[in-house]
Amino acid sequence: MTSADFSDTAATVPVNARQLPPAAVARLPLYLRALNTLMADGVERVSSEELADLSGVSSSNLRKDLSYLGSYGTRGVGYEVQPLAAHISSALGLTQDWRVAIVGAGNLGRALAGYGGFMSRGFDVVALLDADQLLVGNEVGWLRISDAADLETVLERSRANMVVLALPASAAQNVCDRVVAAGVHSILSFAPVVLQVPGFVNLRKVDMATELQILAYHAQRSVDPRLADPRVDGISS
Repeated sequence: MTSADFSDTAATVPVNARQLPPAAVARLPLYLRALNTLMADGVERVSSEELADLSGVSSSNLRKDLSYLGSYGTRGVGYEVQPLAAHISSALGLTQDWRVAIVGAGNLGRALAGYGGFMSRGFDVVALLDADQLLVGNEVGWLRISDAADLETVLERSRANMVVLALPASAAQNVCDRVVAAGVHSILSFAPVVLQVPGFVNLRKVDMATELQILAYHAQRSVDPRLADPRVDGISS
């Protein structure tokens, strides 16, 4: 790693101690995925243009995002793949031990529990729970479904520090409250409802229906170019 790769500021202030813009945080996993692919292919260096293309972002955004980490690359040489991947992993907190419990063993919960990509990205699924007694005790991969009534005990025993809620709206808030009370403050919710949590809790919501609606909006405009013209609606600049 050269002195041009990471600035003095980055060396003196831990990346995870600095607040990064949300848009930059959202793009860091894209860069990391591309870098991991390059490492698997034996690539040692990559230009900003190449990395941006692999990540599906503009090279200007990439360079700006990496500058927040103190990484500026080397002109004419680019970025060293392995050190940059390690730096981004540190910024995302992936050097820590993340142990994930999934509450809800329906189709979505079982699919998430069986996804092999979590481990390779630093997340260990350690528990799967459900309130349905017909499901409790069944196995999904190496996990045995635990009773959601024992949520607090399972979280403590498994040392989970992240929880995924794959629940219907009617059950989500109650379970979320129990998770927070049990001391787990990082929650990813697939429940189709707005959850209320204290300010110290990190809550992320994934709403597939909303994402599909947004996709439909863009799709219709690409199919009918008139919808992209504000004059169609009598709106002028």
